[in-house]
Amino acid sequence: MRVRSKWSRKDKTHSAEEIGGALAFIAWRIATNAVLNMENHDYETSTQEQRLDIIAEFLSFTLHIIDRMTIEKFTAEERQRFMAELGLKSAKHMEDNRRDVQGPGEYKQAFIELLNERLGEYSACAYSEEDGPSFVMRRLFGDHVTKVMGAKHQQWVTAQIMDIEAPDMCRTLDKSLPNLFM
Repeated sequence: MRVRSKWSRKDKTHSAEEIGGALAFIAWRIATNAVLNMENHDYETSTQEQRLDIIAEFLSFTLHIIDRMTIEKFTAEERQRFMAELGLKSAKHMEDNRRDVQGPGEYKQAFIELLNERLGEYSACAYSEEDGPSFVMRRLFGDHVTKVMGAKHQQWVTAQIMDIEAPDMCRTLDKSLPNLFM
C-alpha cells in the first residue's frame, strides 16, 4: 500500500502534534486498506458497523506500533503530546465515519476506551526494531479481530492477521515514518 508521507514544505520543522495528526490519517488509511484486503480474501463483513469495529481493532494495533516505532524520536513531553494528538485525531476519524454509518451520536469516547484497553494489552508484549511485533502481540491482535469477525471465519482470521496483515502494516509504516521526521 502506498501512502503519502512527505511534507509539502521540507524546510519547515513540524511539531509533535503535526506529526501525530499526519500519522493518524496514515493509520486510518492503513486500517481501512487492511479490512478491504481481508474482504478481497473472502473474509466477509455483514454490516458497516462490523466493518468499523474491525477498523477500530486495526487502528488500535497500528497506533501502538507507531508508538513503539517512534518512542526514541521524542522527549517524554513531546511523546505525550504526539500520542494525545494521534489518539484524538484517530478517534475523530472513527467518530466521523460512525456518524456517517450509524447516525448522530457520541462515538469518540468508546473508541478512546477501546484504544486505551488495547494499548495496555499490547504494551505487555515484546517488540523489536528488527523483528517488529512479537508472535504474542500479533496473536493477540488476531484474536481481537477474530472476535469481531464472528464465527464464520474464526478458524482462519488470526492466521491472516499474523502472517499477512500485521507484517504488511509494519512494512507500510517502515516506509512512511522516516519521511515525517525529515
